[in-house]
Amino acid sequence: MTSPDSRSAERKPAKVITYRVVKSERDKSAVIKGEFSSDTVFEVVGSNDGFTIRPARLDPPVHKVFPDDEPEPDETSEGERRFVALDGELVCGYVDTEYEPWNRRLIIADIEVAGPYQGRGIGRTLMNHAIDWARECGAGHVWLEVTNINAPAIRAYQRMGFTFCGLDTSLYSGTESEGETALYMSRFLD
Repeated sequence: MTSPDSRSAERKPAKVITYRVVKSERDKSAVIKGEFSSDTVFEVVGSNDGFTIRPARLDPPVHKVFPDDEPEPDETSEGERRFVALDGELVCGYVDTEYEPWNRRLIIADIEVAGPYQGRGIGRTLMNHAIDWARECGAGHVWLEVTNINAPAIRAYQRMGFTFCGLDTSLYSGTESEGETALYMSRFLD
């Protein structure tokens, strides 16, 4: 297995973490089970003039493990790129990107850091690689989607310069994430 199981791996100091564009099938096929715990939800409150997003405490906190409901892509297109974080040969994080030239947008399709490696700056470094790639592509902004109950990710994205730019109350309808709201965040590039 090329990625650690965040529920069973011990939290121990990482060796030197290295980063690179996917070079092998092993890098490309690595899967890290997305999960998080949060004591906050970002509520969406509608009004006649639009909506407000505000943090609200959760009691008890929520722990979410993302379901395996996304289809595997058949092949990678020219605008897609995966950057991986490696602890030795072990993939401990990755970010998948897709560039859309028509609106000069780089989409963060997925970003994952295995549980034992979270809180060490790996996600930020992966995002920096994605932003550098966005600039190489000529992107004007980077865009992503996050569930409103993933407060740790939302706060991290805000620290990285992302701001809310929209939402979708129906994106997760009929899925295991029913009742959650998709929040869209973007970061304009200089």
